[in-house]
Amino acid sequence: MSAQDPWGREGNDGSANLTGEILFDKPFTASDLFTSYFIPRPHIGGSLNFDDRTSFAYAGLSWTIDVTPNIFVEGSFGGAIHNGGDSSHPLSDRQSLSCSPLFRESGSVGVRLSANWSVMATIEHLSDGGTCSDENRGLTNVGARVGYSF
Repeated sequence: MSAQDPWGREGNDGSANLTGEILFDKPFTASDLFTSYFIPRPHIGGSLNFDDRTSFAYAGLSWTIDVTPNIFVEGSFGGAIHNGGDSSHPLSDRQSLSCSPLFRESGSVGVRLSANWSVMATIEHLSDGGTCSDENRGLTNVGARVGYSF
């Protein structure tokens, strides 16, 4: 679950998202721990907004670094497609996101509760990176995630 754009137009009244993500194994492994941190894991996911605001699907690469055996940080970078369109009308509830696809970045701090379960605090941002419009402020979501490793 995440709060959609709590500092922007889409989050004025507490709009929320349900997000699902599949994080795949690393495509290959390194012989030492330090080098293994630089090998990304592919991911795909989607975020459905409950208030008929911007929903999106995304894919990219993630890097996970263990701080302790139970605490980790994770960063990701990729792209996203969205249904927000150009909603720049002043009475619209949707944030103007200009073009699709957009860049998507996210960061998480997580705790492993067991060998299979984890919980994470996450922030993600979608933006055109200035490639389509000078007016795009993007979409920033914050929330919590529960992870299960198979």
